Amino acid sequence: MPDHVSPIVRRRRLGQELRRLRERADLTGEQVAARLGWSAAKVSRIETARTSPREADVNALLVIYMVDSSQRQELLALHRDATRKGWWEEHRDSLPKEYTTFLGLEAEATAARDWEPQVVPGLFQTEAYVRAMMASGQRSTLEAPGGVRSRIEVRLARQGAVLRAEPPLNLSVVMEESVLLRRFGDDEVMREQLGRLVEATELPNVTLRVLPLEGDHPINVGAFCHLKVPDFHDVVYLEALLGGRLLEDEMIVYRYEVAFDYLETKALDVLASRKLIERTVSRWR
Repeated sequence: MPDHVSPIVRRRRLGQELRRLRERADLTGEQVAARLGWSAAKVSRIETARTSPREADVNALLVIYMVDSSQRQELLALHRDATRKGWWEEHRDSLPKEYTTFLGLEAEATAARDWEPQVVPGLFQTEAYVRAMMASGQRSTLEAPGGVRSRIEVRLARQGAVLRAEPPLNLSVVMEESVLLRRFGDDEVMREQLGRLVEATELPNVTLRVLPLEGDHPINVGAFCHLKVPDFHDVVYLEALLGGRLLEDEMIVYRYEVAFDYLETKALDVLASRKLIERTVSRWR
């Protein structure tokens, strides 16, 4: 299994498949639990991926559901993948739960659509920009220094994992022009950061557009990222001051998809966006 594949997604797929097999066998969770000497809550936790089952537990369920040998091997392989740790696991204790889930989903996504009205998209932030931004945030939220260091490490590790993934993530970004003008750090930090954005526009899997300050603002919504994950429903992650929120309801996610489509129509095209970023670099000299 590729290193970037997400055990979070695999656990959810395994749980969904086990539930499908139980329903096909016309059994309730309580009936399965009674046969195995488990609680009904354990069956539910396995099916909803709130716990990672042992291989023996999965085997026991497959026996009850009368799964043939070929499918059993496929599901046991899925279970082994689901028990592997993602790169973000070592930072789990310092990350909000929903952000950890987002990182796992992002690791297996084929496409992401990112709206950034305030700061440079995290995947393209330079280390100096990250440190300046985190230092500013620490002053306003009174976050402990250890928490800031951990978040910096996660931000940089995420860049390495996502930007080097094969196949690459198809990333569409719309960002406010004001992001290019908002200072974090000194002029050198900003020059380097805008230079990184120019480099990002050259990546074949990245589409980066800037929403100009001129004209009416098309939408009043905070930063969000819309992920498309194979064999899984789309999700949207909303960023917030002290964490984030993961949205999975189909209709709500669709509304964010429509909102992003509209933002793209109001943003500059790719070439004009690149030229605007290049011109703005001179502001920081």
